[in-house]
Amino acid sequence: MNQKLYPAEFIFPGHPDKLSDAIADALVEQAWRRDPRALVGVEVAVHRDHVYITGRVACPGAADIDVTALVQGVYRTAGYDDHWYPAPQQVQVVSNLCLGPLEVGESEFRELSDDQAICIGYANHLEATNHLPVEQWLVAAVSKRLCRLRFEQPELNLGPDGKVLVVVEEHTDDTGATVGWWLRDFSCSLQQRIQADEIALHRAVRQALQQVLADASSVLPGFSDELPDQLSVNGAGDFEVGGPEGDNGLSGKKLVVDAYGPRIPIGGGAWSGKDFFKADRAGGMHARRLAKMLVRLGLAQEATVALAWHPGDRSARVVSVAGSGCGSGRLNEAASLFDLSLLLSGTQFNPGGLVEVSRWGHFSNPGYPWERVSKL
Repeated sequence: MNQKLYPAEFIFPGHPDKLSDAIADALVEQAWRRDPRALVGVEVAVHRDHVYITGRVACPGAADIDVTALVQGVYRTAGYDDHWYPAPQQVQVVSNLCLGPLEVGESEFRELSDDQAICIGYANHLEATNHLPVEQWLVAAVSKRLCRLRFEQPELNLGPDGKVLVVVEEHTDDTGATVGWWLRDFSCSLQQRIQADEIALHRAVRQALQQVLADASSVLPGFSDELPDQLSVNGAGDFEVGGPEGDNGLSGKKLVVDAYGPRIPIGGGAWSGKDFFKADRAGGMHARRLAKMLVRLGLAQEATVALAWHPGDRSARVVSVAGSGCGSGRLNEAASLFDLSLLLSGTQFNPGGLVEVSRWGHFSNPGYPWERVSKL
């Protein structure tokens, strides 16, 4: 029996980096509703009660977008209120956005890449994890469950910020086949009032984690439901000052969290804050869809796809397709049959609700367009 350790982390919607991602994608959503070919490329930074936004939003009525109301809405739905600083009405927005319509003829040129990009996609054969690495699937599930504690047990006095880290031990036999998984190490940091009951929080976390592990073991054969020997809750001590008061945040900063975790290489660009004609975001979704399709077709047990864009490209270039259980020649031949164009991603990939996509992951819902491998 062989063993390997795989770590993964996740962050809550109230984390400053996720606040930034959600604001950036709220702008993408607003522009897309005005024009499906809208151009959006923005960056967001947050610190204390200030939000700084730069970049370009080009669509009809761009100047009419109420950016301040949009930002306040993101803070509110992330869990900030009069009890957790900054309250949405306290947030001050400093915008240096270029707002206006698309230039004449620019709409048609959206089908051409305006930048270079390297994009990675991954999928494995595990339907229970939505074809994601087990550790990344698990840490997202645990994070969602712990995030709900704030509403289910208000007596814990939890805030909107939080982080979770897991280390999963993967067991393989002498042939290299995976035979099981065990949560080896667990740590979480949950924002909580200093006067709140730390023991009650620790108990609630253990119970929530036990529930997630039991659910995981019921859908993923070989997954152990045992609690880890190492379990830490707020290991650094009191965690009352968090969110943008405790640390600054920046959109596109959690690339590994947004993708597949550290086991899988990532491309070079962020996704949030860019429309689906932008090569970084379009390519990331195309690469995921291609990898997932190859696995679902039975051509590989595990597939990793690398795509590249040159400025002016209409479609992604397949750099490499690697997979277990099938020759590379056959995988590349299959990959050549897929539509990897910006026209497809730009017109059919936006699922709506991009704020929640940015918070919980592009691969968190099998119903997203790039996840529905049987269609498009």
